[in-house]
Amino acid sequence: MTAPLKLTTSREFEAQREAARIWSLAKARRDQNSESDPVEKTLPGIQRRLDLAGAELILATNSKGSVGFTLFAPHEETLEIFYLAVAPDSWGGGVAGALLAGVEEYAREISRGILELWVISDNERAINVYQRAGFIGTDQLQYLESSGQTERRMIKHLG
Repeated sequence: MTAPLKLTTSREFEAQREAARIWSLAKARRDQNSESDPVEKTLPGIQRRLDLAGAELILATNSKGSVGFTLFAPHEETLEIFYLAVAPDSWGGGVAGALLAGVEEYAREISRGILELWVISDNERAINVYQRAGFIGTDQLQYLESSGQTERRMIKHLG
């Protein structure tokens, strides 16, 4: 049985650090690295996206502490998810689905009818999570020079 989950919107520095920690852990597991990057290395990326107009960070916590987060910002007609990560020891526990539901609720509150995100095109685990939540893949691809990875745009129309 999974511990009850609480979603909290926060821009506090400690929430940003927790998000960076979770991102580092999830990224290391995804990439099959034995060590995760230090928080200080991933924190600037979180802060850069949080500086966008209207950006929000939702932190998921349970009795174990912080277990996931998402960071998103509105565009004129869409809400773009820039980060969604779950601590590896909480994978499969419904955290990602709860975070995506929180993003969807927020999008409706600010009258955005489309969610969008970019996902690494060979990250099957993430793609499956997004598809289960109702996202569909598009033909739009972008190559990231910094990582050498290709990303695919996914969208979800809110009915």
